[in-house]
Amino acid sequence: MVAEGNIAEQNLTTNESEHVEALLEAARYNDIEDVISLAAIGVSLNSKDEEGRTALHMASANGNVDIVNYLISNNVDVNACNVENNTPLHWACLNGHIEVILFVFYLLFFCCNRNQHERTPVDEAAIGGKMDVIDAINTAVAQVELTRASV
Repeated sequence: MVAEGNIAEQNLTTNESEHVEALLEAARYNDIEDVISLAAIGVSLNSKDEEGRTALHMASANGNVDIVNYLISNNVDVNACNVENNTPLHWACLNGHIEVILFVFYLLFFCCNRNQHERTPVDEAAIGGKMDVIDAINTAVAQVELTRASV
C-alpha cells in the first residue's frame, strides 16, 4: 500500500514538472493560449524549473510583451530570481527587448536588483553593448521624473 502511494506521488511530481516545462515553453515561444490553458488547469504562473526560471523569465528574454502583460496582470513575482539571481528584467535587458523593459520598468521604476555577478539589469545592457536599451531607460527615467514633477 505504501508503494502505491509513492508511485502516485512520483506521477504527480512528474506531471507537475511536465506542466511547468510546458508553461515555460509556451511563454518562451509566445503561445498565449497555452499559457492561459495551463493557468486554467491550476498550474501556478509563478512555477519555477530546476534552474529557477519562471514563465516571466522566458517571456521577457524573448520579447513576448503580450505574455509579459498577461503574467504581470495575474500578479506573478516580477522580482523572481533564477539560480544566478537574474530577474526577468535582467534577461530582457541582456537580450535588448526594449518594449518589455519599458513595460516592466514602469512597474518597478528603477530596479536595483543584482545578479550573482553583482550586475543590475542596466549593467547587463551596457556590458552587452545595448545602447538602445540604455537610451530607452534614460528616456523612461526622464518621463517618470517629469510626471512626478508635474504632480
